[in-house]
Amino acid sequence: MGARALQSNQLGSTLLSDREYWLEQMLAISDPVLNALSERRLKEKMPIECAQMAGASNEEKAELLADRAKFTHLEALGRLLSGMAPWLENKLSVGAEEETRSRYAELARAAIDAGTDPRSPDYMNFGEGLQPIVDAAFLAQAILRAPIELGEKLEPRVRANVVAALKQTRSRKPVFSNWLLFAATTESALFKLGESDWDSMRVDYSLKQHEQWYLGDGAYGDGPEFHWDYYNSFVIQPMLVDVLAAVGDQYGEWDAMRPTITSRAQRYAEVLERLIGPDGTYPPIGRSLAYRFGAFQSLAQSAYLDTLPKSVSGAQVRCALTAAIRRTLEVPGNFTAAGWLTIGFCGHQPGVGERYISTGSLYLCSEVFLPLGLPDTHPFWSGAAEPWTSKKAWSGLGFRLDTALK
Repeated sequence: MGARALQSNQLGSTLLSDREYWLEQMLAISDPVLNALSERRLKEKMPIECAQMAGASNEEKAELLADRAKFTHLEALGRLLSGMAPWLENKLSVGAEEETRSRYAELARAAIDAGTDPRSPDYMNFGEGLQPIVDAAFLAQAILRAPIELGEKLEPRVRANVVAALKQTRSRKPVFSNWLLFAATTESALFKLGESDWDSMRVDYSLKQHEQWYLGDGAYGDGPEFHWDYYNSFVIQPMLVDVLAAVGDQYGEWDAMRPTITSRAQRYAEVLERLIGPDGTYPPIGRSLAYRFGAFQSLAQSAYLDTLPKSVSGAQVRCALTAAIRRTLEVPGNFTAAGWLTIGFCGHQPGVGERYISTGSLYLCSEVFLPLGLPDTHPFWSGAAEPWTSKKAWSGLGFRLDTALK
């Protein structure tokens, strides 16, 4: 099932349930990456598209391409698996879906092996530059979300390689921003992998510093400043929740943070749901728009963890997210002819890519698929379709007024 087939079907078949549709899209996005890694040919096969540089010389463009080539493959692996992990861990799927899940779990483990084995042609960069701090953390987050399939089931050799790779990121200092959570997430995964030398200080510093950066009504600053973008969803809220789920019981003061952090994530999820318009569009605000519907990771995570606010139902969120996914992917150009993601917000829009964006970066869009980790009998999937808040509001229907988190 590749992206070309996905596009030729126009993504709109009424024969598919929402869950079948989501699964089809996730696998179409993942296939080029996982299949290439299973053959240890990702670096050979994956194109590297970078930001357009208006007025730049050919030499400058070549330098940018060479720079992003150092990081883009780990970006693709870590970001893709972070979003797929709950589904890979879901043992409650049955029949054909279970057969597919089991096969993709094997592919994911092979991909991790290919990317962390120093003898592999696809061995990835964990030790040079700052960017690997980010994407080692997304790989770590995948392990936190699938501790059996992407942790316990790794062969001892592969697990040792993963641990060594993650520890390489300790040699560099994260930026004083949401990046602190990357270090915390990596250390939390090392704890889950049984490493006794996991660094609780990096976790503690990140948790307490983000408490200082909380601004109110469910929103954190990205560092000392507030930015109108989706980084509360791309990184901050989800990693705070996942870190505390992994290591929160190690210290009483961390455990005491959980109710507050959960309530803030609920409020932020409530806001995200209201940002999805009646037609599935949402505001193109801030940086990193090329991550597409990965902007709704925090909402998807709240649905997956059964921590949605009372103001929205799971079925309502399912319908809203389905609309956003469809509205994005129905536009031509999201994929190359070979099925790789292209730079864009909705279709191929090279101008959307900042200097730090390349092909591998784009796979953060997979974070929207977290609810596939729920069984198909869960009300998120089995509940009757419901209009979401904006659809109600713009259809003349009654809808709940919004109130701030106190």
